[in-house]
This record gives sequence, C-alpha cells and structure tokens, in this order.
Amino acid sequence: MLRSFLIYLSKAAWAQKLVTNWGFAWRAASRFIAGERIEDAIRAIRELNAKGINATLDHLGEHTSTTDEASNATEDILAVLDEIDKAKVRANVSIKLTQIGMGLDESICRQNLIRILERAKQHNNFVRIDIEDTPYTDITVSIYNAMLERGFTTQTMGMAVQAYLYRAEADTRALLEKGTRFRLVKGAYKEPADKAYPKKADTDANFDLLTKIMIDATLKIELNKGSEDGRIPPIPAIASHDEKRIAFAKQYAEKVGLPKEAIEFQMLYGIRRDLQDQLVKEGYPVRVYVPFGTHWYPYYMRRLAEKPANVWFFVSNFFRK
Repeated sequence: MLRSFLIYLSKAAWAQKLVTNWGFAWRAASRFIAGERIEDAIRAIRELNAKGINATLDHLGEHTSTTDEASNATEDILAVLDEIDKAKVRANVSIKLTQIGMGLDESICRQNLIRILERAKQHNNFVRIDIEDTPYTDITVSIYNAMLERGFTTQTMGMAVQAYLYRAEADTRALLEKGTRFRLVKGAYKEPADKAYPKKADTDANFDLLTKIMIDATLKIELNKGSEDGRIPPIPAIASHDEKRIAFAKQYAEKVGLPKEAIEFQMLYGIRRDLQDQLVKEGYPVRVYVPFGTHWYPYYMRRLAEKPANVWFFVSNFFRK
C-alpha cells in the first residue's frame, strides 16, 4: 500500500510542487542525488573513480510536455557528454526517452536521440536507454531497433530491462541476438497484474533467469567485455543491491567460465557503498548510477517506493534544524 502511494506521489504535480519547496526534502534527497549542477556530479564521479568504480551519469528529467522542453533536455544531455569528455572521467550516460520527447511525438524523440548518439559516438562514449513504465515499453524497444538499423552499434548504446515484467524474457532474448548491452533491474513502477509479477519472489526468480540468459549469451559474443576507459559496459550489467541476486550472478558466471571483467554490477548513488567496495576488491567491474539536476523529485520518490524504510530517513530530516 505504501509503495503504491509513493509511486502515485512520484507522478503527482501537486505533490512535487509542495515537496520541492521544503528545504528538508532536498537534505534527504541529497543522500541519493549528487547535486543540482554538472560540477557536483563530476566531483562525485571523481570520488567514485578514485575507488575503482565507474559511473553512469543521469541528468534527471522525464515526461517533457513541449517540444522546447524536449529540445532543452537534449541540449543538456549533449552538454553532459561533452563535460564527461572534458573531465576525462570514467563515466557514460543514461537517458529516458520521455525526457527527449517520446510522449509528445515519436519523430521528435528520434531526431533528438540521433543527435545524442552521434555526440556519444564522437566522444567514444555510451548511452543507456532507460526503460520506463509499460505504456512506453513497445515504443522504446522500437526506437532502439530503429537506431540499430540506422547504423548505431551496441558499442554506442544499450537498453535496460525490468525483471518484474512478464515480457522481459522475450525482449531480452530478442535483443541479445543483436548484442545488446543490458542493465537488468527489478522495476520501479506500479504496473497492473496483467503486465508484471505482483509478488517479489516471482520477480526475484525472473531476475535470476534473465541473469542466466544474459551470461549464457555473453559467452557467445566476441566483443563481450567493457572498454578499458570504463565507458562502454560489458553485456550483462546486474543492477541490484540484493545480495542474493548478486551472489547468484557471481556463482553462475564462475560456473560457466565467464571472466569477471565480462559482467558488471551496478548500484545507485548513496546506496550500499560497502557492497560496491567489496565487489571492486573481488575484481568485478562496478558502476554507480549518479543522478543530478533540479528535476530530482520523481526519481527520489521512486527510491522511497523501492525501500519504504527510507521514508523514516525522509521524515527524520523534517525535524533537523
């Protein structure tokens, strides 16, 4: 019940306007968000890189409502790619297609995405196309495939897949045939029972199945490792803070002989830093998802929904002077 309510709040304009005016809300959110400026994010990435951890930089924003907003968001992402190249940090970028116009006009979204991918290719960098809630799943996969047909490769772009969706296995198998580099997540949206597994145990089981499918496919793909500069990830990126899911991935990869450098573990900024450090010490590539920007409210509310225990952290900040 609490999770559903928090996801509802993540999309409620009235709640966003109210909460973002509370100073304590930003104090709580800053645990999970690097800052509001690109300089803040680059500083956070340098700290991660110093510990042997790569990063994915996300300029927060989604569901733009006008073509000008989509164009401005595109310019911001281009600037992020330029800044990563200038700073020489070990990082790539993640984007949501609704951020660059998918909810407005597919052709506008495609044009903006082409500009982003061209800039990423220019800088020898990588763009992760995030997956959003199910009204946008088909069109997201379609646009990704269209970019492949246009000539962009899996060295420049990749996808995410959500384990709680029934369709995830079919999508994963189809896109792996094209060498797609995946970010495997459990899923952070409220989905109907005919679209997603309602029980955590079923989502966990599907997560492990998708992990196995990705690892098996990676063994058959020649360019299956990440780049030495930390920008292009391996094919399977296991994005989880769940130690059981991580243990399964490690054990299965070792069983079938997949080298450690051919699988990556991804975590969110500010969460399970101890586990991040442990995996680095064990010799695995680790990447932290580093969000920044002024549009932090929806992202933060979904983090609370994923782990309602974090609500206490939010509430406790209300009483801090």
